[in-house]
Amino acid sequence: MMADVRTNGFKRDLGKRQMLGIFSTLVSPTLTELFAQVGFDWILIDTEHSPNEPGDVVAQLQAMSALPAEAIIRPAWNDMVLVKRVLDLGAQTLLFPYVQNAEEAARAVSYTRYPPHGVRGVSGSSRAAAYGLIPDYFAKVQQEICVIVQIETIEALADIEKIAAVDGVDAVFIGPADLAASMGHLGNTQHPEVQAAIDDGFRRLKAIGKPAGYLTNNEAEAVRRVAQGIDFVGIANDTTIVVRGSKALLSAVRAS
Repeated sequence: MMADVRTNGFKRDLGKRQMLGIFSTLVSPTLTELFAQVGFDWILIDTEHSPNEPGDVVAQLQAMSALPAEAIIRPAWNDMVLVKRVLDLGAQTLLFPYVQNAEEAARAVSYTRYPPHGVRGVSGSSRAAAYGLIPDYFAKVQQEICVIVQIETIEALADIEKIAAVDGVDAVFIGPADLAASMGHLGNTQHPEVQAAIDDGFRRLKAIGKPAGYLTNNEAEAVRRVAQGIDFVGIANDTTIVVRGSKALLSAVRAS
């Protein structure tokens, strides 16, 4: 059987149906595999705020490969070399952190494109290319790459339409934690001013027809964002699920 570029189900469904997911931060292929079987639509493997290294990313992609949940990778930074590495590992959907303006968004897109359309380094024998077994890999790969840019400051929020309009940006993700910090409310994403700013950002994205994403560990807000119609919503990360579950179990048994 001839190898082929994998269809990016996340990109295919983006904007067509609502998708729920979680963030993977605990560097555990076993946990990632478990969550991929629970029913989440996507799992983001984070390399920005967690110790996931390239080998860890590969192991988690392998754990998810036969399961329906789609993988998103967040590089540690909007950096050409870091992006090249995760793409060669097999990432198809990337969430770029801390994109401040349209120029930075354009650079992010260029890191995912081969010349002459971008600056991605060329390797035909990477894991992404099935180790050289995919015929015409370079002609096929681009249609399955999905670029998401993350808005994390009030400055970026002010430019959200220009950022979203950059050719090659498939979706915009609003990150509440850093946004709250930039607004003077460090650690308080539920502050009314922060929530109002987020609501405004989503309204503006909807007005221009750009798919939007979000992450919250607050269950009530997750329900509200889903009801709001946000295209893809992270409703927890693996750490919060494990901590909350273990604390609730321990508390219940001790109380009995």
